[in-house]
Amino acid sequence: MATQYGISGTTAKGIAASVERAVAEGSLGPEAALPPVRRLADDLGVSPGTVAAAYKELRQRGIVVTRGRGGTVVAPAPAVASRRPPKVPEGLRDLSGGHPDPALLPALVPPSRLSPGARAHRSTPRLARLEQRVRDSIGPEGVPVDHVTFAHGALDLIGRLLSVELRPGDAVAMEDPGYHHLLDLVTALGLRIVPVTVDDEGVRPEALRGALQAGVRALVCSPRAQNPYGGCFSVARRDALVEVLRDEPDVLVVENDHASAVSAAPLHSLTVGGLARWVHVRTVSKFLGTDLRWATAACDATTLARHDGRLLLTSGWVSHLLQEIVYGLLADDGTRALVARAQETYALRRGALLDELGARGIGAHGASGMNLWVPVRDESAVVNGLRSYGWWVAAGARFRSSSPPGVRISVAELEPADAARLASDFAAVLDESEATYGG
Repeated sequence: MATQYGISGTTAKGIAASVERAVAEGSLGPEAALPPVRRLADDLGVSPGTVAAAYKELRQRGIVVTRGRGGTVVAPAPAVASRRPPKVPEGLRDLSGGHPDPALLPALVPPSRLSPGARAHRSTPRLARLEQRVRDSIGPEGVPVDHVTFAHGALDLIGRLLSVELRPGDAVAMEDPGYHHLLDLVTALGLRIVPVTVDDEGVRPEALRGALQAGVRALVCSPRAQNPYGGCFSVARRDALVEVLRDEPDVLVVENDHASAVSAAPLHSLTVGGLARWVHVRTVSKFLGTDLRWATAACDATTLARHDGRLLLTSGWVSHLLQEIVYGLLADDGTRALVARAQETYALRRGALLDELGARGIGAHGASGMNLWVPVRDESAVVNGLRSYGWWVAAGARFRSSSPPGVRISVAELEPADAARLASDFAAVLDESEATYGG
């Protein structure tokens, strides 16, 4: 056994299992370096080819990554131990979660019209009235709606598509900073992340062009309420990105419109550009309830066939009971009014904090959605400093691949009256940090 690393085994499968076990148990943490192939082979008394095969299997399964001369290390978010946010300390105001305000969510009442007994759900997996409502809501925003499907949430749908379309080792263009659960999912599938920088208008065209030149096979992005940066596509940015993507017709474009109805920004979708392979994904968790694990997608015919074919072989369909609840809420006038109020409220709260931070010379980003991204020099110093004032915000490390540090502040439950106090405390923390680091 290589005692320093806790790795054992005499076959590629055994060595890979040993590393996986060490990662799952925490004895090999994220970014921990594994021994070079020849050294581990000597320690275990096996051939270098056996160790190389074990490392290859671990790479394909998203447990380790290889960094050229930097060697092989445990993935930042290994597939057997996905990153979880730190527990919120007791007594702090939690602004880290990115969740909607419960006071702005409708009551979930299961429908009574569904009778018990078997139904042919595999032959009719989608409620026709819900499918039509999806078309009626998405179509007017410019998204082609000839082909529509459902899934158990955005991550479920995106994960299924990527696993069908790509193979371990393939590259995916991901927003940087980006949604940490999506970053973890891509890594867990054994895919390679190519970061593309974002700004207040979303993905930057030059960054996307570089990713395409690097050979990515898919792009995952948000057209508005980008998490955590808050960017939203303008018409000009949308058109520039479409122009770049037209040269790569085989690249699957996944557009994750996760906060649609409460983003407080118009939709300028990439799907209007006549792309060959695309999918526009929407969920309802941000405005109907986080427990409603339902998503819908409009997509091209090939993407629909591949997604639904895999869905048919696994869960088969999305619960019709869940579909009835979603339909009932979407069709309810009171719920629509509540969603409209939620959009206005989140925009007011986001704008209030942006203004208060700006008045104190603190730059922040949040053009849409319910989060702000604040660039900082030292994430830990800011998180811990704000903790001393009673606030808990999210360190940006979970969201970043190669972009500069920052913190994410969720404003969904932050009343405008509290924004001034948070901004003042933030300024005080920055002053303390600058004093520590010498200005």
